[in-house]
Amino acid sequence: MKTKESFKAYSRIWISTDEGNYLGEGRITLLNEIHKHKSISKAAQSMKMSYKKAWDMVNSMNTIGNAPLVIRTIGGTGGGGSEVTKEGKKAIALFNSVKANNRAFLEQEMTKTDFS
Repeated sequence: MKTKESFKAYSRIWISTDEGNYLGEGRITLLNEIHKHKSISKAAQSMKMSYKKAWDMVNSMNTIGNAPLVIRTIGGTGGGGSEVTKEGKKAIALFNSVKANNRAFLEQEMTKTDFS
């Protein structure tokens, strides 16, 4: 017989506007990989994602939000690169906070549930 503790609830978080999805698990992972690699291309490779898809996601986040989450530098002697902005880092922190609060809420709700 399964006990109450055997059951777990799971959910995924998306933060959206009328213009579309702004943040979700994949986008947060992409932002973290861009921060790590300083490159959209390398971030996409690390996620086994096409550069076009990664760029489309970055462009979407930058367009939907009030400020860019990623800025790109082009060429030069050191080559180009990308950087997660201060706003991008705040977005990552906000998403992680919402996710943690959601997880805690679900765990608390599951203690009230009786599946007998």
